[in-house]
Amino acid sequence: MPTAQRIEKVKRFLSLRQPDLRIVLEGVTIAHNASAVLRTCDAAGVLYVDIVSPSPDSLNINTAISTHAEKWVEINIRSSISECLLPLKARGFRIAVTNLGKDALPYTELDYTQPLVLVFGNESEGVSAEALALADYKIRIPMLGMVQSLNLSVSVGIILYEALKQRWGRGFFNKRRLSEEEFEAYLRKWLSG
Repeated sequence: MPTAQRIEKVKRFLSLRQPDLRIVLEGVTIAHNASAVLRTCDAAGVLYVDIVSPSPDSLNINTAISTHAEKWVEINIRSSISECLLPLKARGFRIAVTNLGKDALPYTELDYTQPLVLVFGNESEGVSAEALALADYKIRIPMLGMVQSLNLSVSVGIILYEALKQRWGRGFFNKRRLSEEEFEAYLRKWLSG
C-alpha cells in the first residue's frame, strides 16, 4: 500500500502531464538512445511516446539509462508511420518533424502550445519521406559545427524544453490537463507499479 506521501507525489506529477504533446521515434535502432529519450520525456511532462519500428523487440529499454521512466510514460508501438500519425492528425494534432533541410524552421519559431506530435527519426537517416509528407512543420536545431547532427536524446531534450518553456509561459502547468477519467486511470496504474 503506497504511503500518503507517495500518493501526493504521484498526483502532483501526474497533474503536470501534457497529453497533447507527444513524441514519436521513427526507426530508432539504438536502445540506449530510446531509453534516454524516455527519461527526458518523463522529466518534461510528456505522457505519450510512440515508437515506430517493424521490430520493436530489438529496442529493449535499458533501465539504468531510463531510470525506470518507462513506468511513467505510455509507450505505444506502431508498425508504420502512417499507422501512428494519421489517427493523431484526425484528432487535431499537428505534426512537426525534425529535418536538416533548408526549408525547416528553427525549432524556437514553432508554437508548441498547440496539440502537437514531435517526430524524431533514426540516428543515421532521420525521418522517412512518408513522415515528411505527413508533416505540418519541419523544424531544425541550428548547428555551427562541422558535424551536422546531435545525439537523438540531446535533440529531443532541446526541443522538449522549448515546448516546456512555451507551455509554462502560457500557464499549461497551472491546472490539470488530463480529464478526470484519464487522471484516475493513470493514478491507479502509477500507484500499482
